[in-house]
Amino acid sequence: MTRIENEAEYNWAVARVDQLLPLVNDNTSVNDANYIELKLLSELVADYSDRHYSIGTPDFVNVLKLRMYEMGLNQTSLAELLNVSKSRISDYLTGRSEPTLKIAREINKKMNIDANIILGV
Repeated sequence: MTRIENEAEYNWAVARVDQLLPLVNDNTSVNDANYIELKLLSELVADYSDRHYSIGTPDFVNVLKLRMYEMGLNQTSLAELLNVSKSRISDYLTGRSEPTLKIAREINKKMNIDANIILGV
């Protein structure tokens, strides 16, 4: 098998990977048949998953809302953290405006949000 072509093959490969996982560990030789099969099937499953189940790139607004939730921040506390107005935070959260490069850097540093997400790259 060089490529998983359909859902049935995908399901079979996932089940086989589940069977092989307990048989392979960090001490397993790279020449072991189980290791080789697991490596190949894992790559095929990953390729199929990427083609058919990709969730896409996260957008800034949703990542910002998630990080606010994780950090226990509301709009007021986020405004204070970034030293911007509450209305500016509201603009970011509704998608009416994007952060300036200076604020993007602050968001990256203080909230640990990837710069590519902030800049929409």
